[in-house]
Amino acid sequence: MASNTALKICFVFFVCLIASRPALAQLSNQNYYATRCPKALDTIKSAVKSAVAKEARMGASLLRLHFHDCFVNGCDASILLDDTANFTGEKTAFPNVNSTRGFDVIDTIKSKMEKLCPGVVSCADILAVVARDSVVKLGGRSWQVQLGRRDSTTASLNAANTNLPAPTLNLSALITSFSNKGFTAKEMVALSGSHTIGQARCVTFRNRLYNENDISSSFATSLKAQCPSSGGDNNLSPLDITSPTSFDSAYFSNLVSQKGLLHSDQQLFSGGSTNAQVTTYSKNLDLFKNDFAKAMVKMGGLSPLTGSAGQIRTNCKRVN
Repeated sequence: MASNTALKICFVFFVCLIASRPALAQLSNQNYYATRCPKALDTIKSAVKSAVAKEARMGASLLRLHFHDCFVNGCDASILLDDTANFTGEKTAFPNVNSTRGFDVIDTIKSKMEKLCPGVVSCADILAVVARDSVVKLGGRSWQVQLGRRDSTTASLNAANTNLPAPTLNLSALITSFSNKGFTAKEMVALSGSHTIGQARCVTFRNRLYNENDISSSFATSLKAQCPSSGGDNNLSPLDITSPTSFDSAYFSNLVSQKGLLHSDQQLFSGGSTNAQVTTYSKNLDLFKNDFAKAMVKMGGLSPLTGSAGQIRTNCKRVN
């Protein structure tokens, strides 16, 4: 009898505890917009295909927008906000200024969404979907994007400067940076494989060319004309010199040959704990593509705004 009473008390306490928690909705599967905006995903895919066909580099730029959004206070489209009288946005943060691009593609897609189904598709979900569609367009594997994110009403310059991993980080700092977001070292290596597409500015790798030893001499020489010891800060070079517009595993093969463009790239193959993973990916394209897709699903779930939090912006550049 006493034990039954105790169980009842415990049950009531548990129910009350659950009821006292704020109700937070979770992200939903790919069918989230099936009835609310049935043409949304096909429209986004078509826009991405068009943008990447026009400029292959745009695929990497759109993927990077999603990453730079999610690593700063979660996947909430804060990176898309222009500065206001109340806050300085993330576009002028050091990792983003003169570097992030593709905002016009997002704006075009958002305009299409508002015509199809006003106030339904969030900017944050658009970023997540275009990242997937860009990778697929360039030869990567698809994944099911979880949907239902809402958009933030603020942005943080300081958080962008603090949370985004710099190209100068060593291996231990990279592992820590990704671990702070819940990623394992293996997942960090897989996500770094996004550098199999895209380009980087001279200012981000100049020191590596002229002052580091773990770089192929012929590789360094070939880059110095594009990136002189002074000047030319915004001159571009491919992150993957072998196949810069193909989502493959050449990035990892380049690291094994000491042809990583950024210091942070080469750190993944520098005699440390991630060497074996880099070697494995350089030899097993399917494994890399699978691991990358899984890690992207996880990244898309970083602290999203759901339920009644945030809003669905009408214009991705500003709050409603």
